[in-house]
Amino acid sequence: MVTYVFIFLALLALGAAVGMVVSKNTVNSALFLVLNMVALAGVYLILEAQFLAVIQVLVYAGAIMVLFLFVIMLLNLDAEKSLFNKFRVKYFVAFLLGITVLSQVLYSLGNVSDMLPEISPDMAQVGTVEAVGDVLFTEYLLPFEITGILLTAAVVGALLIAQHNVKSVPKND
Repeated sequence: MVTYVFIFLALLALGAAVGMVVSKNTVNSALFLVLNMVALAGVYLILEAQFLAVIQVLVYAGAIMVLFLFVIMLLNLDAEKSLFNKFRVKYFVAFLLGITVLSQVLYSLGNVSDMLPEISPDMAQVGTVEAVGDVLFTEYLLPFEITGILLTAAVVGALLIAQHNVKSVPKND
């Protein structure tokens, strides 16, 4: 039963990823990315990493995607559409990469019974709040702080770019 749930979630994540890449509307692409993250949270639950599943939904599918949607709506995406139409080679490369990923997924599905590893009690302790907090605030404190600073700089940069586009548009008054 767990294997079939895993296969369903994996196919849902794969379909959402393809939908995200194929969709021409950036808001729809962001929503497909949210669906992908929710499916990944389900995979984390199967692997008994409850903390990662909750964080995946709350932080990534919730807060960060709201931020992405906010930035997408602020930026002028008309210039991106014309740039995207110029490079048809991207479609060919994306098609080849898609065929490669699909062949790997089909190869993995050939060995369905051996797909999921056995979860030992020691591995189940890895996904708990205590274990993640202990490692995050002791061993990986500096990368955690640097990531926070980079995300803040990215948000400020996106807001500055959006502000520049608003100022450059002539008024019709």
